[in-house]
Amino acid sequence: MTRRIEDYGIVGDLQTAALVGRDGAVDWMCLPRFDSPACFAALLGDESHGTWRLGPAEGGDCTRRRYRDGTLVLESEWDVPQGRVRVIDLMPPRGDQADLVRIVEGVRGRVPMSTEIRLRFDYGNVVPWVTEEAGALRAVAGPDSVRLDAGVALTHDGVAEGSVLRADFTVGPGERVPFVLTYHASHLATKPPVTATAALRETEEFWRSWIGRSTYDGPWADAVHRSLVTLKALTFAPTGAIAAAATTSLPEEIGGSRNWDYRYCWLRDAAFTLQALVGTGFVEEARAWRAWLLRAVAGDPADLQIMYGLDGRRRLPEYTIDWLPGFAGSAPVRIGNGAVDQLQLDVWGEVLEALHLAREAGLESDAEAWELQKALLDHLEKHWDDLDNGLWEVRGPRRAFVHSRVMAWAGFDRAVRAVEEGGLEGEPVERWRAVRDRIHADVCARGFDPARNTFTQFYGSEGLDAALLLIGQVGFLPWDDPRVVGTVEAVQRELSHDGLLLRYRTAADDRVDGLPGEESTFLVCSFWLVDALHGIGRRDEAVALFERLVSLTNDLGLLSEEYDPRTGAHLGNTPQAFSHLGLVNSALRLGRGVTVRDEEAGVAGTGATHR
Repeated sequence: MTRRIEDYGIVGDLQTAALVGRDGAVDWMCLPRFDSPACFAALLGDESHGTWRLGPAEGGDCTRRRYRDGTLVLESEWDVPQGRVRVIDLMPPRGDQADLVRIVEGVRGRVPMSTEIRLRFDYGNVVPWVTEEAGALRAVAGPDSVRLDAGVALTHDGVAEGSVLRADFTVGPGERVPFVLTYHASHLATKPPVTATAALRETEEFWRSWIGRSTYDGPWADAVHRSLVTLKALTFAPTGAIAAAATTSLPEEIGGSRNWDYRYCWLRDAAFTLQALVGTGFVEEARAWRAWLLRAVAGDPADLQIMYGLDGRRRLPEYTIDWLPGFAGSAPVRIGNGAVDQLQLDVWGEVLEALHLAREAGLESDAEAWELQKALLDHLEKHWDDLDNGLWEVRGPRRAFVHSRVMAWAGFDRAVRAVEEGGLEGEPVERWRAVRDRIHADVCARGFDPARNTFTQFYGSEGLDAALLLIGQVGFLPWDDPRVVGTVEAVQRELSHDGLLLRYRTAADDRVDGLPGEESTFLVCSFWLVDALHGIGRRDEAVALFERLVSLTNDLGLLSEEYDPRTGAHLGNTPQAFSHLGLVNSALRLGRGVTVRDEEAGVAGTGATHR
C-alpha cells in the first residue's frame, strides 16, 4: 500500500468515524463505535481487508478536496477528460443508527463512474453473507449487519468470489446518485435509511450551528475552528469522552513496531481539553467532559488508570491481529492498549489540575467531586515518590520521572489553592502544603542538572524530555526563573529535529522506553515549545514556530500524532486529539498577546509559582 497517512480525511457521527482517501476510498471505519471492530480495514492492509471506493471509472486521486465551511462534510472533486465530478461524504450525527452517506454529483460533462464495496467485518477477517432486501442489499455476519441503499443497481459477486458489490454508471451536470450505508445489530429489524439529500442538509446545519458557538475570533481562526470541529468529531456523544484518535496501529516509524491503539480516552488529556473547550466557549462540551472524568475515576484512588474506554470501562486488553500486515507493512497491528496497566503518577495530578480548571472556569462543582479529589490526594501523598512509567508510557524500567513529580506537586498545589482561594473545606490543608513543598524541594534538588542548567527526564538521567516544557506552564516555577529558561533552551537545542521536537531521544544509551526502532517529531511537543518560548518572552520565535506547525496540517487541516521533517509525512494515529488540542491552546495564548505567566489560571492552566 503506497497511500500516505495525510491522504486521509475524516467524517463522523459523534460515535464513530470513517477515513476517506484521496482516491475516494473509505479504508477505515469501525461500527458501531470508534473502538468497535472495523468493517473497512484496508488502511492496515489492502483492499481484501475491506474498502469502499467511489470515484471516476479511470481511477486516480481527486484533483481537489475540502470540507464545506464550518462542517465535517467532505467534498472531493475529480477533473477528468470527460468533465468534472464531485463526491460528497458525510455521517449524520447519530440518531437510532449509524449512517455513512456518499453522494455523487455531476458538475461538468458526463463522467463514467464506478464503485466497489468490500465489506469485511472483524478487522477484515469475516466476509459477510449478502442478500437482497426490499430493493436494498443487506450484509450480515455474526452480530453485525449493514444495509446498502444505492441510486444505481449493484451487482454482487458471491462469497466464493470474494463478496464484492459493484456498479458502473455515468453522471451528468446537476445529477446526483446517492449511496447510504446503514449499520445495525444483526438481531434487530432493519429500519428505513436516511434520505441522502435531507441528511446532507441536516448535517451541514448541525456543524455550522455548533461551530457558530465558538468565541474564538483571534488570528488563525480557520485552523483553530478546524481543530475544534476535529475534536468534536472525536467525541463520543453518549458519554462526553474524547477519543485520542480515530485509528489504531498507524506507525510512528514506517516498517517499525511502535504501533498503538488510540481509540480510547486518556486522563492525561483532561486539563488540555478543558483549556481548549472553555477557552473557545464550548462550556457544555467541557461540562460533559468533566462529568465523564468524574465517572471514570470514581472508586478506589489506588485503582486510577491512565486511560479508559469511551464508556468508562477499565479493561482494554492488548492483543495483535496477525491477518493484517499493517500500514505500509508496519506490524504488528494492535487492538487494545497494554499501557492501561502501567503506573503513571502524573495522571493523579492531571485529574486534580483538570478539576481545578473546571472550578476556575465556573463549571458547577459539588461535594462529591471535592471528596473524590481529597481521596486522590490521600493516595498521592503516600505514593508521589514511587517509580513509574511516565507520561510517555515507556515499556522499559520504571524511573523517577521529573514530569510525574511536577504533576504531583501541581495536584497538591491546586488543592491548597482550592481551600485558600476557593473557600472549600480541607482539614489537611497544612499537610497538603507541606507535601507540596517537599515535592518541590525534592525535584529541584534531584531532578535538576546545575552544570547544564536544565531539569532532566528522570532523577540521575542526562537525557531530556519535552514534557519538561510544562514546568513553567503548570506554575512549578515562574517563566523568568533561570532554571526554566535554561530548561526550555536545552530542550529546544537537544531534542530539536529540523526545528521540531522529539519527545525524548529514543536512541539514548539507556533506551528509556525499552522499545526497538525510532520515532519522529511529536507534534504536541512542538506546540508546548511554542507556549514555552512565548512564556519566556521570545514571542516572535513562538509565533513563527506556531505558523510553521499550522502549515504542517494536511490539505484538510488535519494533524496526526507525529511529523517526519525528512519526508514531510504524517506519522502515527490520525487525526490526533493531542495535536489539535495543542494547536487550539497555543493559538489562545499567542492570540492574547501576553506571556503565559500573565494569564488567568482558569484558561491558561498556569497556577501559583514557587521559586
